[in-house]
Amino acid sequence: MDATTPKPATDATRKANAEAAKHLPWDDRQDFDDVARGFIAPLADPVVRKESGAPVINLAAWDFVKESDDAPDTVHPSLWRHAQVNSGRGLFEVTDGIYQLRGIDLSNMTIVEGDEGIIVIDPLVGNETAAAGLALYREHRGVRPVKALIYTHSHADHYGGSRAIVSDDDIAAGRTVVIAPDGFLSEAVSENVYAGTAMTRRALYMYGPLLPIGERGQIDAGLSSGGGAGFSSSLVPPTDTIATTGETRVVDGVEMVFQMAPGTEAPSEFLIYFPAHRALCTAEDATHVMHNLLTLRGAQVRDAATWWKTLNETIHLFGADTDVVFAQHNWPRWGTESIIEFLANQRDLYKYIHDQVLRLTNLGQTPVEIAEQMELPAALDQQWYNRGYYGSLNHNSKAVYQRYIGWYDSHPAHLHPLPPTEVGARYVEFMGGADAVVEKAKASFDKGDYRRVADVLTHVVFSEPDHQAARELQADAFEQLGYQSENPTWRNEYLMAALELRNGVRDLGTLSLATLDVLNSMTPEMIFDFMGIKLDGPAAADRRSTLDWVISDAGADGVTYALELRNGCLIYTPNTTSATADATVTSTKSELAALVFGSTDLDTALSDGSASVEGDPAAVRTLFGLLTAFPLWFHIVEP
Repeated sequence: MDATTPKPATDATRKANAEAAKHLPWDDRQDFDDVARGFIAPLADPVVRKESGAPVINLAAWDFVKESDDAPDTVHPSLWRHAQVNSGRGLFEVTDGIYQLRGIDLSNMTIVEGDEGIIVIDPLVGNETAAAGLALYREHRGVRPVKALIYTHSHADHYGGSRAIVSDDDIAAGRTVVIAPDGFLSEAVSENVYAGTAMTRRALYMYGPLLPIGERGQIDAGLSSGGGAGFSSSLVPPTDTIATTGETRVVDGVEMVFQMAPGTEAPSEFLIYFPAHRALCTAEDATHVMHNLLTLRGAQVRDAATWWKTLNETIHLFGADTDVVFAQHNWPRWGTESIIEFLANQRDLYKYIHDQVLRLTNLGQTPVEIAEQMELPAALDQQWYNRGYYGSLNHNSKAVYQRYIGWYDSHPAHLHPLPPTEVGARYVEFMGGADAVVEKAKASFDKGDYRRVADVLTHVVFSEPDHQAARELQADAFEQLGYQSENPTWRNEYLMAALELRNGVRDLGTLSLATLDVLNSMTPEMIFDFMGIKLDGPAAADRRSTLDWVISDAGADGVTYALELRNGCLIYTPNTTSATADATVTSTKSELAALVFGSTDLDTALSDGSASVEGDPAAVRTLFGLLTAFPLWFHIVEP
C-alpha cells in the first residue's frame, strides 16, 4: 500500500467502535423526523461556484453517508449517525413566514418574511453560498427586497456572505438596516483579523477541508456536513446595535425581542424571539451538539457559567410561549414541552461541566486528570443533542480550568519547559536514539495504544523531521485515533495530521477571513492595532520615528493620528498631531487598510495619488518595511 494512502481500520479500532455502539440511544429517532420537516427544495446544482466557475463547495460529496445506516469500520457509529442527520440540505420552512437555508455551508441562513420584504439572519460564510441560498429562496418564494440583515454573533460563518445580501446603496438610502449585538465589530475583527492567520491555519485542521471526503477522510464538521474552500468573505458594518435584553425592533412589520448573550458561544451574541410566530432563534447557544467552550481553531475561552445562566433566562423569558426553536446551525425542534426540555438539558450540560470541573480543580486535580475522569450523568449523556459532535467533554473540561486557573497546572516542571525541538532531541537521546523509539512505538501500536504512539513519536519527528519511519507510524496512529473519534473535529484534527505527516504541507495559496473588505469595515484604530501586531518588535526595538496620519474621509476635515515608533511598539493617539513628526501621510481609511493588508504598497499609493506624504518619505517606508508578512502554511505536526 502507498505510504501516503489512508489505511483501513485496525482490529483495535473495530473493537473500540463496536463497543461504543452498545451505549448509544438508538431508539430515539426524533432527529430524523425533525431534519426532514418543512423541506421545500435542494439547490438545483449541488456545486456552488465562484463567478470564474471555480467550485467553492460540492454538496453532493457527502451523499455517501446516506447509503447505509451501518457505520463503516473507519467511522465512530455515533458520528456516522450524526453525519446522516446533518446531511439534509436546501430550503426548509420552519414555520409560517420563517425559512432556512440549511446544509449549503457551515452555518444556516434564516429568512423571515415581512409585510413587503424579508429579514435575513446570518449570511453564511461566503458570498458565493449566500448568493446561492438567497436565489433558492427567491425561486420558491418570490423576489422580495431585503429590509434587514441581522448578525446573531461575531463569528465569520455568520457574516462572511453579507455583500451577497445587501448593498451599500440600499444601506445609505435607508432601505436596509444591519443589526448586530453590541461589540460585534470589534470582536469580529479581534478574532478573524488580529489572530486571523493562525486561526485560519488551525481551522484547516479542525474542519478538514483539505481531506478527501469519504469513509477514511472527512465525514462531517459537527455544525454541518462541512464548509467550502476558496470562498470570498465580506463584512458589511452594522448600522444598528442591540445592547440590552428586552430591546425590541420592528422591521417591515416583524416584531423582534432580543436577549443578550455576550460571553457565551461568542463574546458578542444575542438570541431573537419572534412573538407573532411564537418562534425562538437561539443563535448558536442551543444547537444539536455539545458546543465548544474553547474551540480547537482557537478563540477566547467561553464562560460556561454565563452560558447556562443565559439558557436558564431564555427558558423563563420565552419557553412557555415558543412553538419552534431554531438555531443558526443544525435543525429546528418543535413543540413547547419538547423545546423546554431541550433548552433545559442544554443548560444543565454546561452547568454540570462548569461545576464539576471546579469541584475537581479544588480537589487538586490538573486539567488532564480532570478531563480523563469526567463523565456526564446518563440523563444528559443519552440525549443526542448533548453528544460531543463539536465541543467534547474532554477539551471543554480543560477550557473551564483554563478560564479560572490558566494554562499552568502548578507543577514546576511545566513552568518553563523546553521547546518541542529541544525536548525532542533530549527525549530521543534518553530513549537510545530515534530507531529505538520507533521500535518501542511499533509494539505499542500493535497493542492499540495509539495515544502513546502519537505522543512519543512527536519527540522523534521534532528531533529528526526526516525520519520517515517515525512520520509514517505517527500518521498511522493519528489515523486510527481519528477513526475512533465520535467528535468530527477531533477526527479532522487527527486525519489532517496524518495527511501532512505523509505528504508534507502543501501551499495552496491564500485562504483568509481577513480580506480587504473586512479591513475596510474596521475603524482606523482597529487598522492601527493590526499594524502594531504586524510590527517586528525585535527589528524595531532601536528605531524611533514619529508620523502624523490624516484619514481624509473621516469627517469634514479628516482625523489625524499621531504615530510613534518606540521600544518596538507602534503607539497611536487620535485627534493629535506631533510637533516633531518626521512626515505627514494623508490617505483614505480604505487606502490605509490596503497598505496594512498588503494589497498595495506605498510607492504605488504615492504614484497614483491615493496617498500623499509631506516630509521624509523614508520614515514611512521604514515603518512599512518593519511589518511582518504572515504566511498561512506554517508547520504544525513537524518543526
